[in-house]
Amino acid sequence: MVFSTPVFMFYFLVLTMGVYFMVQRRFRNLVLLVASLFFYYWGEQEYVAIMFISTIIDYTHGVLVERFKEKGNITAAKWTVGSSIFFNLALLIFFKYWDFLAGSLQAIGIPAPILGIHLPIGISFYTFQTMSYTVDVYRGDARAQRSILNFGTFVTLFPQLIAGPIIKYKDLGDQIDERTTSVDKFAAGVQIFMVGLGKKLLLANNVGMLWDSYKAMAPGELTVAGAWLGIIAFSLQLYFDFSGYSDMATGLGRMFGFEFLENFNYPYISKSITEFWRRWHISLGTWFREYLYIPLGGNRCSKPRWIFNLLMVWAATGIWHGASWNYLIWGLYFFVLLVLEKFLLGKWLKKAPAVVAHVYTLFLVLVSWAIFALEDFGQMSAYLRVMFGLGGVPGVNSTFIYYLTSYLPILAVAVLAATPAGKRLYQKLPATAQKVVCLVLVIAGLMVCTGYLVASTYNPFLYFRF
Repeated sequence: MVFSTPVFMFYFLVLTMGVYFMVQRRFRNLVLLVASLFFYYWGEQEYVAIMFISTIIDYTHGVLVERFKEKGNITAAKWTVGSSIFFNLALLIFFKYWDFLAGSLQAIGIPAPILGIHLPIGISFYTFQTMSYTVDVYRGDARAQRSILNFGTFVTLFPQLIAGPIIKYKDLGDQIDERTTSVDKFAAGVQIFMVGLGKKLLLANNVGMLWDSYKAMAPGELTVAGAWLGIIAFSLQLYFDFSGYSDMATGLGRMFGFEFLENFNYPYISKSITEFWRRWHISLGTWFREYLYIPLGGNRCSKPRWIFNLLMVWAATGIWHGASWNYLIWGLYFFVLLVLEKFLLGKWLKKAPAVVAHVYTLFLVLVSWAIFALEDFGQMSAYLRVMFGLGGVPGVNSTFIYYLTSYLPILAVAVLAATPAGKRLYQKLPATAQKVVCLVLVIAGLMVCTGYLVASTYNPFLYFRF
């Protein structure tokens, strides 16, 4: 089930909230658990069994880790954590990467069966959440959850179940056990949800159609300007698609009394690649930092070891996004850039004019999205060659002029919306004016988005496949 559908907004959400706020507080987690399982079952049917198995195994492991630690049996606690990590990684590797690995082995002459396994929606997100739970319990950052109902609510919580943000148990455990709801919190949640819905439906979907047009073109039909226009459209689609989903998740969570951490912070205003990754998909970056980078040694080690640690993190970051070589290349691309900024470019970027730093960052990020978006190596290579004007391709043609003039208004709005300019303008308004503007925008946004939902058939969610 997708957030940006009438079925979710006007049936599932309304019914779930009605029951949630009618029952006593002690039954609210049960309501959320049942609703979340139904939400997932709607799209995945029998794969909901994976979630049951994952919940039971990680719940049991968490209890065992805490019990072993209380008895002073640290070795047993470590082995239990290792068992939990092994199970979650095995689950992820089998469903997400087996066919990719089998195909790669076949390519070098090693027989391996391709099973045609369907990728469960959201598996990359919820396995990371449950995997970090036992680590948090072992480290003493969280107490083991004794209620399997409450733990199941954490694992399956539908606002962030299928596309994040990745929420660590230590950040949400106390809220699972006890949280407060209020009219103000609910209203704030509605506002955040509507911002995300507008990002998704009005911006991501519209610029996404421009990218689809360029992605479908044969290399001979592309121009240098057109290739860049297409990848700019994809960069905006990806940002508003995923940040919009994260906003909707945060808004839904707040309606039910939860507070989720920020996942995007205007990444396209960054002045370096290092800054970009502090602002883009914050929950994923934080997860890898806490559960892979620091355990490997972080930066408190020799330079060669630090480079190795960074290599492992960015290889994992790349392949996390999908079972294809282009994602690994995309991750390693950023690894190289971050090492260069650390040793060569960092000082120069700090001294360079802001506009130069912005252009440098956006240029490299746009190139990265071409690698990210095109899984077929032949298509990727051809597209990148056109972007850099290789092979005698023309600079512009009538098709580019047509698409540019047709999409210029929505592109301009999207570029402006990718900056904090609108937020700053809103914050300068008097408190009374803010309330009026917010109410008008929410009502108008709901009407426009509802009309769009009814009329449009183009409504993809890019991050569902991750």
